[in-house]
Amino acid sequence: MTQRGDGRGALAIGGVAALLASTCCLGPLVLVTLGVSGAWIGNLTTLEPYRPWFIAAALIALSLAWRRIFRPTQACAPGEICAAPRVRRGYKAFFWIVATLVVVAIGFPYAMPLFY
Repeated sequence: MTQRGDGRGALAIGGVAALLASTCCLGPLVLVTLGVSGAWIGNLTTLEPYRPWFIAAALIALSLAWRRIFRPTQACAPGEICAAPRVRRGYKAFFWIVATLVVVAIGFPYAMPLFY
C-alpha cells in the first residue's frame, strides 16, 4: 500500500510551522503558566520577525493537506491508504487539530494583551 498523496507530510509541516509561529508570543505565556521561568524566555521573541513566514508556510501546507484529505474517495485507488475510512477519519481529525493551532498562532498576538 502506498502512502503518497495522503496529506501526512503537509499536516506535519503545517503543525511545525504553527508551533514556530506561536513560539514568540504563546510560548512564554505557556512556560510561565507551567511555572518555568528565567531570563532566557525573553530570547523567544527573536523569532517574531519570522512569524509571517511561518504562518504563510502553515497556511500553504494546510491548503495542500485539505486538497489531499478532503478529496472524494473515488480519487483514491482501492489499494491506497487514503481509501480506508478509518485512516481518512484520523487524517481529518488531525487536520482540524493543526488548523486550530494555526488559528491560535494567527490570533494570539491580538488577544495577548488580555493575558498579560
